[in-house]
Formats: sequence, C-alpha cells, structure tokens
Amino acid sequence: MTPEPQLEEWVRDLLRCPVTGTPLVDGTGPDGTPELVCTDPDRTLAYPVRDGVPVLLVDEAREVGAA
Repeated sequence: MTPEPQLEEWVRDLLRCPVTGTPLVDGTGPDGTPELVCTDPDRTLAYPVRDGVPVLLVDEAREVGAA
C-alpha cells in the first residue's frame, strides 16, 4: 500500500469547512482513511481525503459524534 500524499501545510491552512467556515485539522476516519475535520465545537464535520485531494462537499461529509 502506498502512503497517502500529504497536502502542503500552506494549502491546508487556507482550507475552511464549507459549512461553518472554521479551520480544518488532519484526522483519520473510522476505516483508517485520512480526512479533514472541522474545528467548530457545535457542528463537527469530517471530509474525506481521496488520493491526496480533500473532498470538501457537504454531501460527502460525515458528522463526527461527541466523544
């Protein structure tokens, strides 16, 4: 298995959640795939990263449950 390409830090710093406008941080989905997670405390969404490309579509996001 080849490692997932990483986003340049300056690119990731520019990205924002399309729903809340808050910054995104690196995360890992339940199946171990990379994702970007919204930092909004009231509505936390996780967006998949496929082939090194963030998919910032609301329909592709999953709601992250409270721990």
